[in-house]
Amino acid sequence: MDAFTFHNPTKLIFGKDQLNQLPSQLPAGTKKVLVVYGGGSIKKNGLYDQVMGQLNEAGVDIQELSGVEPNPKLTTVEKGVKICKEDNIDFLLAVGGGSVIDCTKTIAAGAKYDGAPWDLVTREAKPESALPFGTVLTLAATGSEMNAGAVITNWETNEKYGWGAAPLTNPTFSILDPAYTVSVPRDQTIYGIVDMMTHMFEQYFHNPTQSPVQDEMVEGVLRAVMETAPKLLEDLESLEHRETILYAGTVALNGMLQMGYRGDWASHNIEHAVSAVYDIPHAGGLAILFPNWMKHNLEVNEERFARLATKVFGVNPDGKGDKEVAEEGIKALRAFWSSIGAPETLADYDIGDDKFDIIVDRAMKRGPFGNFNQLHEQDVQKILEMSK
Repeated sequence: MDAFTFHNPTKLIFGKDQLNQLPSQLPAGTKKVLVVYGGGSIKKNGLYDQVMGQLNEAGVDIQELSGVEPNPKLTTVEKGVKICKEDNIDFLLAVGGGSVIDCTKTIAAGAKYDGAPWDLVTREAKPESALPFGTVLTLAATGSEMNAGAVITNWETNEKYGWGAAPLTNPTFSILDPAYTVSVPRDQTIYGIVDMMTHMFEQYFHNPTQSPVQDEMVEGVLRAVMETAPKLLEDLESLEHRETILYAGTVALNGMLQMGYRGDWASHNIEHAVSAVYDIPHAGGLAILFPNWMKHNLEVNEERFARLATKVFGVNPDGKGDKEVAEEGIKALRAFWSSIGAPETLADYDIGDDKFDIIVDRAMKRGPFGNFNQLHEQDVQKILEMSK
């Protein structure tokens, strides 16, 4: 293992009827709260009214920013920053999924920065402070409720980047009640499952070899997700299965599975470039790209891929070499994602190869990337070609 320090300042409040803790979790002296949310689903399922009731009970003034996009846009961040500065907001509350939370994180930092918020996203500037914020999660997927990371899209330049500034962009608290995820539609449920699985895969492919505890943890959570996912998709209103998937999404990216090493994250970088150009669902892009990233990098460490195949996908290794076992594991992943309804090729989104040069350019904006195996232009091009 590499040397590491682990610190996660976010308070996780998990379980049924925990929204009633909201007033007590607001920082002392909070007077003005900006509530950030998406397209209105929280009004349909009643969560909006419940949140407003709790905030009214706390006696705070409330402002709202609605309409956060599935791939949150810089223009929406800028709207939120303007509200915070003009109305002297002192706390933000994200009510929604990972996109809403990512937008809120960037607003929180941008509100305390004199320049353009895009400077922070591109890492041309580093925030020195941020407004405190909390979250009420409605979608099991990104893990943004318990980490510092955010992904923002500049649609004018077709750029999409991940950024973060721990602990400034860590939520102060996150309230997770599985009941608020029951109304999530089937397609978004599928995307959430793919997203959290890829987060674990990205961390699993690393270079340090002394990581038996972390490996078993990742493998165990992956098996739990794969066992639960088909059951949930058969019964979308199951609180039991929603609870399992909700917690798995948080554990997948709150830092606990990545102590002692750095994961790869190359597939995420490629997907960000794809969805910056085509605005497709992030997890849909990952479902297409990640198995092809695996094929492309198989020879880097065949033993690592073979372990995943046997421990997670149940591939029988008897009489087979690591490469054959690994290839069966990749096929098993593709088959599982296909079985739950995830897309298989870029053509599923009507994406051809006519803009591959733009996607490659966006992916390479910060130079070669990937910690398990560093990718260059020709590698990105090949993975895109494999994904057509």
